[in-house]
Amino acid sequence: MKPIVSFAAALMLSCLTAAQPAVAAPEAKVTPLRTEPLPEYPGKEVQMIIVEYPPGSVDPVHRHDAHAFVYVLEGSIVMAVKGGKEVTLKAGDTFHEGTNDIHTVGRNASATQPARFVVFLLKNQGAPILTPVK
Repeated sequence: MKPIVSFAAALMLSCLTAAQPAVAAPEAKVTPLRTEPLPEYPGKEVQMIIVEYPPGSVDPVHRHDAHAFVYVLEGSIVMAVKGGKEVTLKAGDTFHEGTNDIHTVGRNASATQPARFVVFLLKNQGAPILTPVK
C-alpha cells in the first residue's frame, strides 16, 4: 500500500509544480534622450530614446503613430510589423516603422545577452511614444 501513497504524493506534487504561474519576461528599459519641436513642420517633433532589452525581453504588440527609425547599438534584436517578415538585427543594423504600422514582434534575440538600440521618432508633439494594441 505504501507505493500507492508515494505515487499519489508524487503525482500531487507534480500537479502543483505544473500549476505555478509562468515567469514574466523582463521588461525593456526606455530612456528618453532628447525631444525637439520641428518649427518647419507645425505640430511635429523628433524624440530620441534608448531602449535596453535585458536577456529574454519581449515587447507587447504596439504602435507608435510615428515614423520610428531604429539603430542597433549592441546585441541582437528581432523586429516585425504586421504584414512584414521577422528580421533579426545586430549592432549597426537599422529598421523603420511607418505611422500606420503595428509592431507585432519586438524582442531580444538572446536569452543570455542584453541588447540596446536607439530610436528616432518623428511624431505629433506631445503624443506618447508607444500605444499598446490589443
